Order: sequence, then structure tokens, then C-alpha cells
Amino acid sequence: MNLTTVAQATLLGACGLTMTAIARADTSLWDAIQGGKPDLYMRYRFEHVNDAQKPALKEAYANTLRTALGYSTGLFYDFGAYLQLEDVRALGSQDFNDGGGNGVTNRAAVVDPQGTEINQANLRYRGLPRTTITVGRQEIEHRLAPFHRYLGNILWRQNWQSFDAVRATNDSLPATHIDYAYIWNVNRIFGEDNPIPDRSNFRSNSHVIDVTYGGFTWGKLEGYGYLLDFNSKIPGTLVLSTSTYGARFQGQRDVIAYSTKLLYTVEYAHQMDFADNPTNIGVNYYLGEFGAMKLLNSPQVESITLKASYEVLGGDGVIKVNGASLARSFQTPLGTNHAFQGWADRFLLTPADGIKDLFGTLAVKAFGTQFTLVYHDFSSDHDSYDFGTEWDAQVTRVFYDRYTIGLKYAGYEADQNPLNLARNGAASAGKQAYDLEKLWAWVEFRF
Repeated sequence: MNLTTVAQATLLGACGLTMTAIARADTSLWDAIQGGKPDLYMRYRFEHVNDAQKPALKEAYANTLRTALGYSTGLFYDFGAYLQLEDVRALGSQDFNDGGGNGVTNRAAVVDPQGTEINQANLRYRGLPRTTITVGRQEIEHRLAPFHRYLGNILWRQNWQSFDAVRATNDSLPATHIDYAYIWNVNRIFGEDNPIPDRSNFRSNSHVIDVTYGGFTWGKLEGYGYLLDFNSKIPGTLVLSTSTYGARFQGQRDVIAYSTKLLYTVEYAHQMDFADNPTNIGVNYYLGEFGAMKLLNSPQVESITLKASYEVLGGDGVIKVNGASLARSFQTPLGTNHAFQGWADRFLLTPADGIKDLFGTLAVKAFGTQFTLVYHDFSSDHDSYDFGTEWDAQVTRVFYDRYTIGLKYAGYEADQNPLNLARNGAASAGKQAYDLEKLWAWVEFRF
């Protein structure tokens, strides 16, 4: 070390600085900005809906394009930034009700309103050991996509959900991931210019935490708490203010002799009214899954998965509060609910009597293509009557890691028993009043 270097080090020490700090300073703000990474996501989708629950409505035909362009900067003094713009366009005539005020009221709903908005804009800090703190508008997901049971970006719709929040994640403990967020606003899928109250945003004072431990041989243990406090004057929104605590264990076990993996999941949660919720709620959630995945040494068929599942979202019926009929049932208002209780989306909100969903899944990966078939049998948790059944089918294929094409169908057929007709729709609508069919075809690109 020469005299000049020694003198510099002495001066830095006198000023309370270190060589590491100076190294950070040598990376200019402009270097951090231009040294970042862009990203682009585009998805064209055709969606057809035939909703027999509302026979006065014509069928919906929607051609929409989602474009999301983002940029993540490099780090400057351990700080970085991310900005993402999102645009949704209807291509051709709008033969659907977009749920956002497009003026089409005589056709079934496809909730993909047009608009351009800032989907994400946040600052992140990574100066603490194995910790990331993110402040601002961001997407928050718990669990792998698309199975965001409680918290997610609702990636099936074209206008994705994001959150104005501060989030901290930490991996300091062995095999443990801690994820906490305080959310003060939810930017919903209905578009920021939606004129209907509480459609564009959920003003919030909510805390969410998810902790996973992966140190077990047989699987991963997850514990979570969701304290959702929505600020609203609408009873239908206030009833979604709940506290939910639960635990989940999920894993797989190799059966070497048969080239098979056993798959299993158990989960339980309890949900109560919280904050300004005007009802008295105390309902439970249960999930049990068991299945197997067979790995095949074949260039044509890679794997076959078969799984049986039973999911219950509890319900205690309807309660009257100041003249309003409010459901007392287990709700997940911030989850990607399209992934649960059938792709036809008949049960995006849990019915007042709760729901029991017994379903089987067959998934085959063959010829580089993923084939999925699901059958659901729905019934109520309260008073034990049948809702109906549903078949779901999907085919997807990925090309060059960036392109995906897909075809998907959902067909829900309602049971016509008296309780289902009386509590979940207008019986005068006819025998097929509650049936629902949907068909999708899409192409997407990621960069």
C-alpha cells in the first residue's frame, strides 16, 4: 500500500467512512438507473361467456390485449426502484360488459375494462442482511401462481391487482421465509376510473403475514395471519373486514421403485369479524389433498398426475344488519379466486351458506404440452344442499421459454333443488337458470 493510499484510508477513517461505502458511492445514480433491466408482458385473449343465470343478457365475446412494460433499476446505496405501466385494450367491438363502465349492459360480464395506469411504482432497500423492504405500489403474492388463496395479483384478469403497501421479507432464520406487509390501498381489477363505489380501490388499514418453514423432510409448514380492515360506508365491503389465522402443511414423497411422487396437503384456518365489520362471523376453512405424480421415461409422455381434493369454506347463512342482507361466510377478497371453486367463476364470493368442494384433477404433460382436466362437485356447508357440478379443461404449451398459447373451457351446471333456487337466484328464471359456460383462447409473450 503506497503513501497516497494510506493517507486516503486515514482520512476516510477520520470521517467515519469505509472503503465499502466509497465503493458504493463510486456507483453513480445514473449508473444504477441505466444498469437496470426492462421487462415486457403481452397477452391477447378471446373470452366467450354464456351466463344462463341472467337469461335476459346476450352472450359475451371479448377480444382484449394486456400490455405491461416495466423497468427495474440497479442498486444505489442498496436502494433500487421499479416502475411498471399497464394498458388494457378491447380489440374490435365491445360485445361484453367490462364491469368498468363501457356502457354495455345487455351482455354477460367479462371484467377486463380498458385503461392505462401505473400498476407498480416502488422503492426497495436491500441494505440489511437477507432482507428486502419494498415501499409503494407493488404486486404481492403468497404461494406459487396462480394459487394465491389469500393474497395475489389476480393474474387471470387483464388488469392485475396491486397494492399500495410497505413489505418486508426476511430469510435470516434457517429454512425460514418471513413475509410481512402493511397495506393501505388495494388497486383492484375493475380499473382506476370505475364509477361504482369501492370498485376501483379498497382503502385499507390491513396487516398480512406469512411464515414458511422448509426444514422438514416430508414437506413445508406455513403459518399465516390476515388482518383485513377496509374503510368503506358500504356494508357489502365492510363484511370483508376479517381476521384470519391458519396453518398449512404441504409436501411430496418419492416412491423410488415406482418413479412416483406422493403429493399431500392439509390446511386449516379460522376467520372472525374484524374492525368495522357489522356482522358476527366465526367460520372455518379446511383443505385436504392427496395424489400422485408418475414420472415416465418416454419422449412422448413426461408425467401423469392424479389428485383428489376436498376444500371447505364455512358459512352460517345470512344476517340482517340495518336492513341489509349480509353473508356470514369465509371470504378471501384479495386472493386469485379464479383458481379455486371452478374456473367458471360462479363462486368468486363464497355463498352465505359456505361451500364444500370435492374435486379431482388429472394433469398430463405430453408432447411438450400440458393437459389438465378437473371435475368439481359443489354443495353448501350450511344446511347441506347441492349447488351443482363443473367440468374444467385446459391445454397450454410454452415455446422458447417466452411464448405461451392456451385453450381453456369451464362448464358449470347447477342443481335445481328448492333450496338452491330459493337462496342463490331467481327461481322464475327457469330450469337452467344457474348454468354457466366460458371459453378462452390466448397467446402471451414475456421478456
